[in-house]
Amino acid sequence: MTTGQLVHNPVVGDWGAEGIARQPLGDVVGALFSFDLEDGDGHVDVDAVERIRASHFDDWVSAAARSGLFTPREVEDLVRSWQADPRSLFEALLTDADDLTRRRYEIVWDSLDETDSREYA
Repeated sequence: MTTGQLVHNPVVGDWGAEGIARQPLGDVVGALFSFDLEDGDGHVDVDAVERIRASHFDDWVSAAARSGLFTPREVEDLVRSWQADPRSLFEALLTDADDLTRRRYEIVWDSLDETDSREYA
């Protein structure tokens, strides 16, 4: 599934001019979980980044399912999308992040890439 696919949920009602039912799934995920990369102290949540990279999405899957914003099929599509490309969840979580926050998280993501490549070398 791409972030361009639309959520079709007539129960939700309007959200802005187009309504939430017309928002791309990635945008809805980003809005729903945008604070999930904060550790509460303003520091980068390295644990969350590591969980995403390791494809441990249970918390996000549960939250998406409980939100009522997605049909069961859409939740399944999100899971398949995240499993195929964990970075897609990472990017969605950074949708509303400012440039500095985005750069800090990119550095953490990249440093974990470097750690992985050294472990397998």
